[in-house]
Amino acid sequence: MKRTKILFLTLAVAVLSAGLVYAGGSSEKKSSAAAPAVQKVRVAHTQTNVPYNFVNDRGESDGFEVAVIKAVDALLTDYEFEFVPTSDDDLLIGIESGKYALGTKGAWVTEERKQKFIIPSRYVAASVIGIAYRTETANQIKDLESFAKFSGKLVPIPPSSAQFAVVEDFNKAHPASPIKLLPSDIFIIPDAYTWVVEGRYDAFFDLKLAFQNTVVDEKGAWHSYANRLSYLPYKAIPTYPLINKKFQDLADKYDAAIEKLTADGTIRRLSEQYFGEDIFQYI
Repeated sequence: MKRTKILFLTLAVAVLSAGLVYAGGSSEKKSSAAAPAVQKVRVAHTQTNVPYNFVNDRGESDGFEVAVIKAVDALLTDYEFEFVPTSDDDLLIGIESGKYALGTKGAWVTEERKQKFIIPSRYVAASVIGIAYRTETANQIKDLESFAKFSGKLVPIPPSSAQFAVVEDFNKAHPASPIKLLPSDIFIIPDAYTWVVEGRYDAFFDLKLAFQNTVVDEKGAWHSYANRLSYLPYKAIPTYPLINKKFQDLADKYDAAIEKLTADGTIRRLSEQYFGEDIFQYI
């Protein structure tokens, strides 16, 4: 009788233990199933826009905007970013088509871009823009207004460029002395500095950073013009990532992440790392 009771108790404990193990396994599966899935998305960036977006000498995606987007990625637990270096055209077409969820290229806000992409409320960087002009005309050209009165002969700008819209806005504000705004059929004009030096045009609307890298820098491709060209800044324009229309959730979470990165000093630290200063002071 005693042996029967012992056997019964042993079987009961075994059954109870098996039930606990099964229950634990079931609970673990439910917990795992409830965990949000990480969505992998492709993030495009341009390759040669130093220090905004570029590929470094180790073949890695680098630059200020890229670094900020990487910091955003680190805060988003339900997204995983794969960075893809590409061209301007592929970036724009790719985001619109859904090939990329997000892209960064030092992009300004334009009406056309508002129609094609989600543009978040928080900017990622800023570009200081102005004109490169012949140093010999420095006595007459002191700012954009005096350039317009001097001649207004500006190197043509592609209508798809945000710079075109900036000059249009200037002309609307200065109808008595507008800048001669001519459309270009190519996005990048390799002879722009030469045309200014030769007198074909009197100024080239350019990024301050591009002028510093290509003309002022001793290693720049157009450093031979350093004594013949000068630069006048006009204003700083905020730049934004462009997001595919289907990724509103990503845009909202980007905005929240940028707010946090600004508050904790990450944005300022990265700006000083890549630009040597806080570029947002110019906005």
